[in-house]
Amino acid sequence: MMMPSTEMTPIDLKLTLGPVLFFWSRDDILRFYSEAADWPLDSVYLGEVVCSRRQQMRPQDWISLAGDLAASGREVVLSCQALIESESDLKRLRKLVDNGEVKVEANDLGAVKLARERKLPFVAGPHLNIYNAETLQLMQSLGCCRWLPPVEITRVMLAGVLAAARARGVKVETELFAWGKLPLALSARCFTARHYNLNKDDCQFRCLEHPDGLTLATREGQDFLCINGIQTMSQGCHSLLQHLAEARACGVDSVRVSPQSQGTAQVVSAFRQVLDGRAAATDLLPSLQTAASGQLVDGYWRSLAGIAQTGELSHACS
Repeated sequence: MMMPSTEMTPIDLKLTLGPVLFFWSRDDILRFYSEAADWPLDSVYLGEVVCSRRQQMRPQDWISLAGDLAASGREVVLSCQALIESESDLKRLRKLVDNGEVKVEANDLGAVKLARERKLPFVAGPHLNIYNAETLQLMQSLGCCRWLPPVEITRVMLAGVLAAARARGVKVETELFAWGKLPLALSARCFTARHYNLNKDDCQFRCLEHPDGLTLATREGQDFLCINGIQTMSQGCHSLLQHLAEARACGVDSVRVSPQSQGTAQVVSAFRQVLDGRAAATDLLPSLQTAASGQLVDGYWRSLAGIAQTGELSHACS
C-alpha cells in the first residue's frame, strides 16, 4: 500500500514584524531590534503608533534605527501614530514623513495627505479601516503601495474585497495581521491612567509596568480585553499560523507578527518554518501557546466572535 506523502508545501508569503504597540523603555526597544536584526524577516515596522506621551524614542531615533536595520538587507517602514490630537503630534508626524527615504505606515488620514504631498509611497495601516475595493482603489491613487485590512475582517470578506479590487485593476499588496493581541480601538481617554486613578496628563507612565498590557476581566472573572494606555486590545492572542495557506489563496502577500515582550523570536521562527514548508502549523501551535500572552484565538477569521479559541481549519478560499 502506498503511504501518503508527508511533504509540506512552502507558502509564498512574506513575513513582517509590526511596530511595538506597548510602552517599553528605550533600552528594551533597542535591545529588541538588535535581536530582530538576525531574525528571518522580510520587513520591519518601527515607530510609536499608540500614544504621544511615549517619547523615550523620538522621531529621529526611529529614523536612525530604520537606517541601521535597512543595512541588514530588509525593508523598513516607519509607522505613524494612529490618533493625532495636537500640533505636537503633527510635528512628530511631519518629521517621520520628511525622512526622505523610508516609506511610512499611515494610520491616520493626515499621514496619507503628507505622504501624498511628498510623493512618498505609504502603507495603509489597519487603523484606516478600509473595508471595500472602492476605498482601496482611492488609496492606490493617493500613493498606497500596501494595505492592512482591519483586524476583525473575516476570510470570506477579505476574499471578496480582493476579488473586487482585482476586477478594478487595483495593484496594492495585502498584508494581514497574523499574530498578537488585536488592536481594536483607540480613545482620547487613557484607560491605564484611569485604572490607577491618575489623570491622563499625569499618568506617571504606568504603561511601562505592563509590557504586554493590562488584563481587563468581566464581572464573572473571565479575561476579556487588554488595556494598553489609550488603546483597547484583545486579551486573546490572535493566531493565523494555521491559516496561512488560506490567506495566500485569498490573495494575501505578507503576514504580520506583532511584537510581544517575550517569545517573539520563537513566534517568528514558527511562522518562517511553516512558510518554508519545513513544519506543520498543528505541530508548532502547542509550543506557541506557552509563548503567547493570552489564549490563542482566530474567531474573526472564521466568521465567529473574535474571542473564539483556535479551532479546526476552515475551507480555503475559492
